[in-house]
Amino acid sequence: MDISEVARRTGVPASTLRYYEKKGLIVSLGPQGARRRFADGVVDQLALIALGQAAGLSLDEIRSMFSPDGQPQIDRQLLRDKADEIDALIQRLRAMSHGLRHAAECPAPSHAECPTFRKLVKAAGSGAMARGLGKAESKRGAR
Repeated sequence: MDISEVARRTGVPASTLRYYEKKGLIVSLGPQGARRRFADGVVDQLALIALGQAAGLSLDEIRSMFSPDGQPQIDRQLLRDKADEIDALIQRLRAMSHGLRHAAECPAPSHAECPTFRKLVKAAGSGAMARGLGKAESKRGAR
């Protein structure tokens, strides 16, 4: 199928398809310079690329998971590592969410008088929130 058909069927712009080809993620059939044509399997490859990007994988990481013939060659450890990163991000976001809810609903006359809010500010200032260490203070503060 030609590049315009792939673009129409997948929603991936032709310019992106050319970029993916240049990066070695997909391969066109025939000589360079002619109108690019792709095997039908490119649609599945593009779906896997989109899934990898949604999971936060880089294009280089995604490319490493395709064999030279375009078949998936999944690096399970890379997926476990990425899942661990996502879990850590979720923990940090939950801590931030709890802290924001506490600040919004805190019964203290002023946030400066709220011990939980002051702990959260101190954790954020020390970088603890970015490392996920503010989670305990945020959970206590949200109760």
